Amino acid sequence: MSAEGWDSRIGAVWRRVPEQVKRLAIVVVVVVAAFLPVRRLLVPADFGEHGHYRAGALQDAAAMPLAYAGQVVCNDCHDDVVGTKSAGYHGSLSCEVCHGPALAHTENPDSIVPPAPRDRGYCPLCHEYVASKPTGFPQVVSASHNPLKPCISCHDPHDPVPPETPRECTACHAAIARAKDASLHVYLPCTQCHDAPEEHRVLPRAHPPSKPTTREFCGQCHGRDAASDASIPRVDLATHGERYVCWQCHYPHDPEAR
Repeated sequence: MSAEGWDSRIGAVWRRVPEQVKRLAIVVVVVVAAFLPVRRLLVPADFGEHGHYRAGALQDAAAMPLAYAGQVVCNDCHDDVVGTKSAGYHGSLSCEVCHGPALAHTENPDSIVPPAPRDRGYCPLCHEYVASKPTGFPQVVSASHNPLKPCISCHDPHDPVPPETPRECTACHAAIARAKDASLHVYLPCTQCHDAPEEHRVLPRAHPPSKPTTREFCGQCHGRDAASDASIPRVDLATHGERYVCWQCHYPHDPEAR
C-alpha cells in the first residue's frame, strides 16, 4: 500500500475516534513531551549505572561519619552479657537498639558510656499494646501495668522473662479479656473452648492453644437439642449457617446473638 493510502486510512480511523478521546490523546502527548526534557534535569546522571539507584550514593554513604559499632564489637568486651542475651528473648536485638550508637564508647570506653534506658518510656516503644501486633508478642498497657515501677525493676532487659509465670490468660490477652467480660460469654473459662498446654504459659508461640474447628463444638451449648441452660440461644445446626463454622459469623469472645 502506498504512503498516500496509509495516510488516507489513518485519517479515516482518526475521524471515527470520539472527540473526547482525541483531546485526551493530545494532553497525553503534551505531558510526555514536557516530561522528557524535565526528566533530564530531575534524574541524576549516574542513576541506573549500578542497578536501580544512584551510583554516587555509595560515595555519599561512605563519607558519612560513623556512629554505630556493631554488635560483634560489643560482644568482644561484654562477654558476661552475651550468653544471657543470646539465650533470651532479646537475643536477636542489636545492643545499640537500646543503648544507642556506641562507636565513640569503643574508642574511649572509660570516658564515654552509652545510655541505658531505665525509665518506663522506652520499653513500651515495642511492648505497648497495639491490636495489630502479632499474636504472642509480649504487650502491656503501660498505664495500668505496674505504673509506678521502671520496667527493669521486674524484668532483666538482657533476658526479659516474666518475674513469675502468668497464672491467668488476661496477663497476656488483656484486650480479649475486656471484650469477653462485657459479653454473654463472661462466665465461661477460657479453657472451656481452648485447650492450652502448660508450656503455653512460658513459650506461647511454640505451644499455642487449640481452637474449636467444628460446628458441633458450639452446638454443645447452642444446638437445638443441647442439654444446657434454656436461656442460651439455640439454633438448628442442620440449617443454620449451612457449611460455615460458627466463628466465621459470630465473634466468640463477644457473640452478639441473644
